[in-house]
Amino acid sequence: MISNLSPSSQAFLANVERVQRRVDTAGRQASSGKRINVASDAPGQIDTILQLHTDSVLNNQIQENLAVAQSDADAADSALTSAAKIMDRARVLAAQGANFTLDEAGRLGIAGEMDSLLAQMVAISRTTVQGRYIFGGDTDGAPPYEEDSTSDTGVLRLTNAPATRRVESSSGGSFAVALSASQVFDTRDAYDSVAPDNVFAALQGLRVALRANDAAAISSANTSIQLASGHLSTAQAFYGTVQNRIAESSSYSSSYDVQLQTELSQKEDADITAAALMVTQGNIQLQAAFQMQAKMPRTTLFDFIG
Repeated sequence: MISNLSPSSQAFLANVERVQRRVDTAGRQASSGKRINVASDAPGQIDTILQLHTDSVLNNQIQENLAVAQSDADAADSALTSAAKIMDRARVLAAQGANFTLDEAGRLGIAGEMDSLLAQMVAISRTTVQGRYIFGGDTDGAPPYEEDSTSDTGVLRLTNAPATRRVESSSGGSFAVALSASQVFDTRDAYDSVAPDNVFAALQGLRVALRANDAAAISSANTSIQLASGHLSTAQAFYGTVQNRIAESSSYSSSYDVQLQTELSQKEDADITAAALMVTQGNIQLQAAFQMQAKMPRTTLFDFIG
């Protein structure tokens, strides 16, 4: 298409458009604080920036999951500390009950305290954090056990869901963070028979032996109490390891978050001072250009023809 503009006018308009684009870009940077506001600002970096944002969102979710796991692990550790104290007391009572000088009335009195200890252990198996039963396994919305003095274990199993929950680490991989109540308090073999280190069964066995005034059964129950105590120690060691893993993962995740935000800032953030200066200088250049253009002579060849 043939233009009616002179070459100088065309050059003037092209320069004005170029300066105006720079002013507009600098204005967006100054107002948003971002060097890249639309894909056309840096098309070659968009994929990298989007990936950094995705990584940041994922890392934030990992941090939230670790925080939840931390609360659960802390509560579980505290609960198992209380459980260990109950087993310590049960060992003392078993030793007292096995004393040949103790009569039936004395053993019944000890059995009364065993009732309380078993009730406390059941309550520990029902520990909650924010409404979730932390030993409930994958069914953490319902309590796993309740008391039942007629059963061999002194409890009634309400749920039996495994604990398959794992949390991811920003450094890669994942790790288990929970045990179910059956793993901690109600260990059984592959045929669902009570295992020798079953916590509930050990307490119930001692209680029954004391009420029966059976010295031999009390001694046998004392052995079970010791096995169950060792099992509880193993469970608590598991949560100690979980706490350490969470602490390490949280530390890494926090450092990784700083790294991501630094990289995003380097690619996205604008130099506000430079952008504002560019707007000012650009507007001055435009004003000066228009003033100079206005002073340009407008004479043509026809003005010299008489």
